[in-house]
Amino acid sequence: MPDLRLSRRHLAWGAAAVLAVGVAVPGAASAFGQADQARHAIKDGSARNVILLIGDGMGDSEITLARNYSVGAAGRLNMDRFPLTGAYTTYAVDKENRPDYVTDSAASGTGWATGRKTVNGRISKTPDTDRAIPTILELAQRNGYATGSVTTAELTDATPAVLAAHATDRSCAGPADMAKCPTDTIGAGGPGSIAEQSVAHKVDVLLGGGKARFDQTITQGPFAGKTVTQQAQAQGYQVVTDADSLKAAKAGKPVLGLFAPVNVPVEWTSKAAAVGGTEPQRCVTANPARPAGTPSLVQSTTKALELLEAKQSGRGHDRDKGFFLQVEGASIDKQDHAADPCGQIGETVAFDQAVKLAREYAAKHPDTLVVTTADHGHTSQIVPLEATPPGLSSTLVTNEGGQLKVNYSTNTPGKSQEHTGTEVRIAAQGPQAFRVLGVTDQTELFTTLRTALRLR
Repeated sequence: MPDLRLSRRHLAWGAAAVLAVGVAVPGAASAFGQADQARHAIKDGSARNVILLIGDGMGDSEITLARNYSVGAAGRLNMDRFPLTGAYTTYAVDKENRPDYVTDSAASGTGWATGRKTVNGRISKTPDTDRAIPTILELAQRNGYATGSVTTAELTDATPAVLAAHATDRSCAGPADMAKCPTDTIGAGGPGSIAEQSVAHKVDVLLGGGKARFDQTITQGPFAGKTVTQQAQAQGYQVVTDADSLKAAKAGKPVLGLFAPVNVPVEWTSKAAAVGGTEPQRCVTANPARPAGTPSLVQSTTKALELLEAKQSGRGHDRDKGFFLQVEGASIDKQDHAADPCGQIGETVAFDQAVKLAREYAAKHPDTLVVTTADHGHTSQIVPLEATPPGLSSTLVTNEGGQLKVNYSTNTPGKSQEHTGTEVRIAAQGPQAFRVLGVTDQTELFTTLRTALRLR
């Protein structure tokens, strides 16, 4: 019988060579450089660490918009520099497992977290029987890996929630938010709210927003009468609330970072898109509504890597077991919903800096699998300057001095703009990275991560 695994590697290399050489990049040297990177990236084997970076709502349009504005049409973002790039499909399902063609973040995140499709709004539970499905983070913990989750959203939001919680509905964020999850309450024998579950899982590093959820009072179970933050402290967490206290956090005890009452304020701002468009505008790259001392996504990611690495370097630990870390740039999506192009671009640029950091870490630790992708597509489209879209639009003056018009027309002006059902980019480097080549499905990312870390 032929070695099918070897055959797959050879096929993957052939696909990578075609993709890498065929990509239009300025200068032949860049194209050959990509091909050389791809040649070295085609490797099997296992990873000590995995860094999964999720740009929420970061479809190809959102990437192109950030690239054009910040580094120019012929430039390249850090996320453009991965040696291996593919695409994956993102649909959800209904309760009968029939396709629901436009996913939300709960169903899409459940896809890569568990390897299973589910209904929109559900957190790591089956679509039909509403039963909990083991997540990649839970499997990593069970196998001795350190674990972490970093986000610019509330830590109870869908993308971080899918790793460390199981809920019938994504709205069941804190003890006071359980109306749609009656069987998940502690009184009913369930695991409690998303905030309670995240803390109970003793994830080594949890950094993001959502302090108001964790400040809710628990009404049932052994921690009744305490807030979720107090539950975390009782379970050994160091609770930090700003850049200084985050910097001071020590390895050896889990860390819960709560940097905003709800979502972490965005990096950039300016005028949102409007009916009939806006005057050409530049983005304001220092948001006055962002409190001083709010850590950036790259600062949070840097500290998460430091803490996770320190834990796994402890005496007597299996040196082959590293960590699993998920990093989310959450407000790309949220600013897309709000038809705010500068907010959206600024969050994509901030996310791209976290991608750069992850790739730099992997350069020093080549047994690290780094994957970057999105959970779903979104609404923004670059259109001709002379276009007169029926919805909301804005004209931006880019860093290279050109004008660019962006359109938001997936819903009636005044309503939240919508996700789209398109496939989205996935790119990777490191052990098992070849698995992202071609067109795959979101659920196959779970298999890639599980295989790389040898999880059972």
